[in-house]
Amino acid sequence: MKVLMFGWEFPPMKSGGLGTACYDLCKGLSGLGNKITFVVPKLPKDMNSDVAEMMGANQYFKLEPIESPLRGYMSTTSYSVTIEILEHDNSVMKENYGKNLFAEIARYAKAASSIVKRSDFEVIHAHDWMTYEAAGIAKKLTGKPFIAHIHATEFDRTGGNPNHEISHREFLGLKDADMIIANSHFTKENVIKHYEIDADKIKVVHWGIDQDNPHYEDKIESPFVDEKTVLFLGRVTLQKGPDYFVKVAQEVTKHVPNVKFVFAGSGDMLPKVIDEVNTSDMADKFVFTGFLRGKEVHHAFQMADLYVMPSVSEPFGLVALESMRNGTPVLMSKQSGVSEVVTHAYKVDFWNIEDMTNKIVAHLEYPALSEEIQKNAHRESKKFTLEEPAQKCMDHYKEALQW
Repeated sequence: MKVLMFGWEFPPMKSGGLGTACYDLCKGLSGLGNKITFVVPKLPKDMNSDVAEMMGANQYFKLEPIESPLRGYMSTTSYSVTIEILEHDNSVMKENYGKNLFAEIARYAKAASSIVKRSDFEVIHAHDWMTYEAAGIAKKLTGKPFIAHIHATEFDRTGGNPNHEISHREFLGLKDADMIIANSHFTKENVIKHYEIDADKIKVVHWGIDQDNPHYEDKIESPFVDEKTVLFLGRVTLQKGPDYFVKVAQEVTKHVPNVKFVFAGSGDMLPKVIDEVNTSDMADKFVFTGFLRGKEVHHAFQMADLYVMPSVSEPFGLVALESMRNGTPVLMSKQSGVSEVVTHAYKVDFWNIEDMTNKIVAHLEYPALSEEIQKNAHRESKKFTLEEPAQKCMDHYKEALQW
């Protein structure tokens, strides 16, 4: 099957799990014999992929090249801040950038009309709201079915306080799509709740992970020889619950003094988190690594005794599977899609600091408990492959095509 995919991120150009999910899906689909053409806003001249034919919208937008700082998960505020920074850096601001988030979306979508004329495909698959307009244009021009993949709603990203322009565009894209793929029942229910989309139109496909990644076998040891290590790794935004991680860290140290909290990631809440750590006299207990990528992520998991994912609203949570595969047990929010499919993990409500504290303390203080869940979680992680979600997507393609 030939698939035209629109996405805003693709490794190595990524800022979070969206890029990884797109790559892994393409790898799974190509491994099953499908041909994927993947369209990003700007394709570097030296970038190619072994799992998809890469296209850049900038290649077909001759009069006004797309050179965008927009990344997945950006809000209108963070986009504007990025533009201000770039405008004061002439070495970076070499071409025209759209002056706002929606101008970039429009320019990407406009390129779709040129791309579809040069592409051979049977189905259109678009990832998240930034690409739905482009997919809608491709559908209108060709009559091919449009599959909208929703990784996170605007309500997830903002803790229930959406940018109304973004949520409206998200709604229009979901309404226009012939079929919607959600990465969990949690996400499906949010789409139904906030956008009143027919439940039969939404198909759930849980994620898997690339079992062939060589870094799972690196076996990196913690540098904190005499201390336990608890890890937060993710975007430092409201959605991921970093403030709850700091709160629970304060409680855990009352029971387990020899513990180090490693905080990996970047985002708009990072200054607030650092300030909270400093004002609560926890600075000596925290290590801030900044944004990690590639093998650094796997090494961070391998060095930790426990990975904590206290997300307020987590449509799936791919990193939880990666942590388990690296041999590190997970304490995950019940408000996550991954909690639907994982058995061997600690599960808590993100707001329940007492329950979270009790589970972390028990894990750190009782070796028999930690060893048992580590062994079972690692074994369970191996069942989550790339082939299963890819096959489910193929089945839904065929349904949309009425094969």
